[in-house]
Amino acid sequence: MSFASLNLIPPLLRALEGAGYEHPTPIQASAIPAMLAGRDVMACAQTGTGKTAAFLLPTLQRLEERRARPGRGPRALVLTPTRELATQVKDAASLYAKELRHLQLGTIVGGVPYPAQQKLLMRPLDVLVATPGRFLDHMERGRVDFTRLEIVILDEADRMLDMGFLADVERIMAAMPATRQTVMFSATFEGSIATLAGRLLKDPERIRIAPTEAHNAKIAQHVHYVSDVTQKKAMLLALLNEAPVGQAIVFTGTKHGADRLATAIGHSGHAAAALHGDMRQGARNRTLAQFRAGAVRVLVATDVAARGIDVAAISHVFNYDLPRSAEDYVHRIGRTGRAGQSGQAVSFATRAERGAVKRIERFTGQPIAALAVAGFPVTEPLADGEAGPASAGRGRPQRAGDRNRPGRPRDGQGAQGGFARRRPVDAARAR
Repeated sequence: MSFASLNLIPPLLRALEGAGYEHPTPIQASAIPAMLAGRDVMACAQTGTGKTAAFLLPTLQRLEERRARPGRGPRALVLTPTRELATQVKDAASLYAKELRHLQLGTIVGGVPYPAQQKLLMRPLDVLVATPGRFLDHMERGRVDFTRLEIVILDEADRMLDMGFLADVERIMAAMPATRQTVMFSATFEGSIATLAGRLLKDPERIRIAPTEAHNAKIAQHVHYVSDVTQKKAMLLALLNEAPVGQAIVFTGTKHGADRLATAIGHSGHAAAALHGDMRQGARNRTLAQFRAGAVRVLVATDVAARGIDVAAISHVFNYDLPRSAEDYVHRIGRTGRAGQSGQAVSFATRAERGAVKRIERFTGQPIAALAVAGFPVTEPLADGEAGPASAGRGRPQRAGDRNRPGRPRDGQGAQGGFARRRPVDAARAR
């Protein structure tokens, strides 16, 4: 299938060709025709599936082909959960629209002075990308005109609800024209997401891309079981020093943890920086710019960075702290293995977190190999149903670096789910 077969207009096709796009992904092949037909769309897809292009390309085409109403304000509104994702979506829109005439784009996010945003909202915008909190603030001050609005897109709707934006999203949507086209993208449509979709969308086209389809086959995954937080930090530093790591993202569970770990990594000789929600937007932009330029080798981040970072040079993602959900795990590891490159997703877990690892395996449909790190003594954890120490006679887990030892998956197997199921190494509570 080609993009031309989706009935996209020549300017968009030229932009896609210039960007190196060859064939539509499954989510693009399903969502683009539905949106071009004017249908509301309810799409379930993971990160790395091309969903940004799936909603931007038909949006840009519909705006190009239809005469804009007079006045000010946006014709299309994209709501995203984070500032970084808003910037990424706006940059993607600029890329796809470079062959279109006079398209006006803008972003409204927190951490940016109000006056410049107020001036932006006075203009006749084509596409506005915004985070819910700051956009609602402007809306309630009477600065947003919806008379030209035609399309509303909720990107990463599940994440917006996880971050507490449900009330903000509902208040924003209640102010929208009833004649709008509404599109919702989410990693899941369970629980409150399904309820919200039922209230906001009219007879939507339902599209579901299974996690196994969405998973990037070029990402090899494994887990290191640790006995305590001291061992976890030492193991991470050893891997950064010894493994062939290009650029890496290390995910932590807290903002303070990100700051402390970035400092420790910096003291070990690596160019490292933290990224989290307590930083001012200017500082976050500078950090991301340094990371994209290669001046920062290791970015230590909370989940604010799990969605919205697209850097082809990221060779490794480290889950220093396991994510709260299997969906977040998929979003995190999707930061590597991009642009046709291979990647490594490395997680650290305690024995108490074995259940979380199993939930991730069930969600992705792939086993995660348990490996040890040379120089770190290990024993096996309790197997399911055991009440005492693990037997020493069951053999040791494979150690990272044992490239030619029996039992190691052959080159390429790990990325295809071919890891043998090894018993995890010993792990007591780390937190």
